[in-house]
Amino acid sequence: MNILVVLIPVSLVLGGLGLFGFIWTVRSNQYEDTEGAAARILMRDDDLVEKD
Repeated sequence: MNILVVLIPVSLVLGGLGLFGFIWTVRSNQYEDTEGAAARILMRDDDLVEKD
């Protein structure tokens, strides 16, 4: 039972860190371009290089 005194605060701290990280990514617009990566993977490498 003594281990619960350690495990409960540790799990609450880790959960809080995960929540903080998620909120930080949402506020810094990390999820803004959801279609760009999906379309970019279908392009050939030649299409990505701009031609003069």
